[in-house]
Amino acid sequence: MDIREFVEQSIGNWRSQRSAHHLAFGHFEAVLSDIEIVSLAEDDPEAIALCNSYNIDPQLAVSPFRMSWEGQSDWEDSEAIKGTCVLVPIPDPEDPLRGSLLRDRGYAEEMAAIGKYHFTDDGTFVLTTPYDRASAEEKIWFINPNVRCRVSLIKTSTGSGVVTASFSSEIRQTAKA
Repeated sequence: MDIREFVEQSIGNWRSQRSAHHLAFGHFEAVLSDIEIVSLAEDDPEAIALCNSYNIDPQLAVSPFRMSWEGQSDWEDSEAIKGTCVLVPIPDPEDPLRGSLLRDRGYAEEMAAIGKYHFTDDGTFVLTTPYDRASAEEKIWFINPNVRCRVSLIKTSTGSGVVTASFSSEIRQTAKA
């Protein structure tokens, strides 16, 4: 699998159930979310602007997409969790199974971020993103075309400790006949 295939397989509406262990707080959290992933044109103005913000030639981008989410956590009286971000993959010209992923909004911190991705031999997408105060590592793999799993670790900025560990199962919402 390469980044084009991964993004193509990810396009759609997903129902996500996430279990998160916040080790720093000694707390377990359950989150139910709806996730929408839509393809963007390679000449989409937001994708081009994101490339330009990192001084990356927009011609190097492939399969840009937008991810939006809305969910509810069982953590006390938390408000709905929602947001959207633009993501632009930049494959490594020497190795199509590696590259960079530009985000206009991060996962661990709400700031623009650039992560490094690669695919394992079994097709698992692995993304590592450094932030100011933490780093995130995500792994996503498909069980079948309509079911995928995601494991996320939020680590200290030095990578020496895990702050949060989570597992998500995500099921594509298909149209009913």
